[in-house]
Amino acid sequence: MSEPHAATALHRLLTIMTRLRDPQAGCPWDKSQTFDSIAPCTLEETYEVLDAIARRDFGDLRAELGDLLFQVVFYAELAREQGQFDFTAICEAISDKLERRHPHLFGAAPVDHRAQWERLKAQERAEKSRPSPLDDIPDALPALMKAQKIQQRCAAVGFDWSTLGPVLAKVHEEIDEVMHEARQPEVDSAKLAEEVGDLLFATVNLSRHLGQTAEVALQQANRKFERRFRQVEAIIHAQGLTLAQASLAQMEQAWQQVKRREKEA
Repeated sequence: MSEPHAATALHRLLTIMTRLRDPQAGCPWDKSQTFDSIAPCTLEETYEVLDAIARRDFGDLRAELGDLLFQVVFYAELAREQGQFDFTAICEAISDKLERRHPHLFGAAPVDHRAQWERLKAQERAEKSRPSPLDDIPDALPALMKAQKIQQRCAAVGFDWSTLGPVLAKVHEEIDEVMHEARQPEVDSAKLAEEVGDLLFATVNLSRHLGQTAEVALQQANRKFERRFRQVEAIIHAQGLTLAQASLAQMEQAWQQVKRREKEA
């Protein structure tokens, strides 16, 4: 789409949003929404975008990106009504940030782009009176994503292991601590949850040191398990059984059959 067409399409969307929120003739549901009420919708739409990408369904991705863009437009309209900012201000803010963070394209080229990026972000946090590298990490991030973001920020200021050995040793240490709590005569649920959380955090750190994104890796594992389990269901049903009727041994046998099929394929 050419730039004039894109501008026309965006203007149409902004006009629709204004009409939806019109105090007299607008949509009752849209008029009743607030920042807080549509925040969960934004999270849901974000995950639907990620799901479409994972499935490589580009027709669905186009639609889901439209839904996500509508969330931004909705927030912009709410802010405009309250005299805070508008959609143009959002565009200007992100454009300014991108130019500021890419001086190798919009100014003198730095030697280390990643280091320059981190320095610029640190400078921005300092200008906002947020000197800590952890201060602007959103609480609403999914736990795995937040753990990885925390670790990346700490690594950027030198608080990180430089080799894989201590990272892996920490995972083993946390497993031992989980099992220690789990084997107590009277299990302290709160303490066990704390140790399991430490294990998950250490596992995210291992994933990061291996160059993987924990959230993406777990999403892939979820999809793989779901795909295999559905095949287990099909095998059990072909035996004239329901899952409730099948024994664990029968389901495990079907599981191993599915894994063999995938390896052969």
